[in-house]
Amino acid sequence: MKITQCQLAIYLPLLILSAVTTLFVFRPEFFATAEFKDSLAREKLISLENEAAPLIWQKVPEKVYVSEGCQPILAEPPEIVKAIYLTSWSAATEKRIDYLIDLAETTEINAVVIDIKDYSGRIFYDTAVPKAEEYGAKTIRIRDIDSLIEKLHKKKIYVIARVTVFQDPILAQARPDLAVQSQAKLTAATSSDFLWLDNKGLAWIDAAAKESWDYNISLAKEAACRGFDEINFDYIRFPSDGSLEDMVFPFWDEETAKRAVIKEFFVYLRQEMSGVKISADLFGLTAVSPGDLGIGQVLEDSFGSFDYICPMVYPSHYADGFLGYQNPAEHPYEIIKDSMDTASKRLRDFNKTNTSTQSFLRPWIQDFDLGAEYDAKMVRAEIQAVLDATNDDYCGFMLWSPRNIYTKGALEEK
Repeated sequence: MKITQCQLAIYLPLLILSAVTTLFVFRPEFFATAEFKDSLAREKLISLENEAAPLIWQKVPEKVYVSEGCQPILAEPPEIVKAIYLTSWSAATEKRIDYLIDLAETTEINAVVIDIKDYSGRIFYDTAVPKAEEYGAKTIRIRDIDSLIEKLHKKKIYVIARVTVFQDPILAQARPDLAVQSQAKLTAATSSDFLWLDNKGLAWIDAAAKESWDYNISLAKEAACRGFDEINFDYIRFPSDGSLEDMVFPFWDEETAKRAVIKEFFVYLRQEMSGVKISADLFGLTAVSPGDLGIGQVLEDSFGSFDYICPMVYPSHYADGFLGYQNPAEHPYEIIKDSMDTASKRLRDFNKTNTSTQSFLRPWIQDFDLGAEYDAKMVRAEIQAVLDATNDDYCGFMLWSPRNIYTKGALEEK
């Protein structure tokens, strides 16, 4: 059987980790509980946010507590990940979980991306990270995250936790000293609220505020210890809309290139999340643009820091006239094929001179109507474009639908 580079990326880390786990002793301060009914469990997690050592994984008994270790990840992860996205509301709803399981049992879908911290900055399960409690970030929707992960693992579903990073109104309200501020509000000085807001009225954290890096990493470490197979990071960038000239940054000096700030975060994230699979969501245009798009995202800067790079190549999000198409949304195969062809070439070129670390491409594609009606034929064309562009390095795809309802006809049947 031919082993692709993507398959090698899945199994090689597992072999290495199984070989080294006997050399290390678990440090309890890393471990989150499987059940948060004992207040002592929280006390044992106090040092989680400041811990910098890598996580070392091993299988543990079915019931896991702080002193015993982490909930195990999926024993046999899929060679090629084919995921759908669920909001925290969907993940907390039995019917939607049954819907996911049905897709996994009847189609090629074998993975799910679940919001554990979204654009609001809220965290949707009973996290034991102290700062989350301090900031008032907890909004418990998923009542028993451990049981949910265990249930999905029993169905052989690969479970990915999605964490929104720098778009974070909760953290901005709790720690305005870390947030992007408004020059106009600072000048007027008519209130104590100086937060800059984007077009949706959402506050952002200064991407150079390293205290916010550690906060998000502490959440990611805990999620990994809960048994999530991968942590997916989104909104890892500077703001892209709103009154951009009104922004004031308390940490970024506005002389250092934005891409340098974001790349430093990428490298730090990889260092702190050693031993855990992580992925990065990037603007789709990063696949074809050599610049940073004004937000600090450059495709090559993510290579080597993440296991999977996930450009959001939604055809509806490309400007009219892209590749000569008046409405790019009507041409899903052509738009995605071109973007992924270009991204794949850039990754191959990077790997020629950087052999110590390996990243792979696994894009987000759309399953929603915007600019065109996305029926089974359109969604299937997107999937085929990813496969044709990546060939032997094909690592799958992730489907995004805001309604969390997916076009089953576009998926291969089992």
